[in-house]
Amino acid sequence: MRFAITSNAGQVLATGSLFIEPDPGGQWRLCFRTDLGNIIEGGMVGEDGDLAAPGRLLLEKLVSRWGVGSVTLNSGTYRG
Repeated sequence: MRFAITSNAGQVLATGSLFIEPDPGGQWRLCFRTDLGNIIEGGMVGEDGDLAAPGRLLLEKLVSRWGVGSVTLNSGTYRG
């Protein structure tokens, strides 16, 4: 799924896609790949498939990466 990451001031910091990647131990991790190829890893997906905890960790890493107070992930509009 495509997203744009924006700062609280409305500046687009990056665009890219969310994806879930297996780790060597067989668990799944929520990640964000920027269009420039940088990967930011979130947390591990729970056995129940809930993305709340891994999503919070991913957002914390995004905020830390760009040194801003908060970020928003905005998904694109689908036009079929």
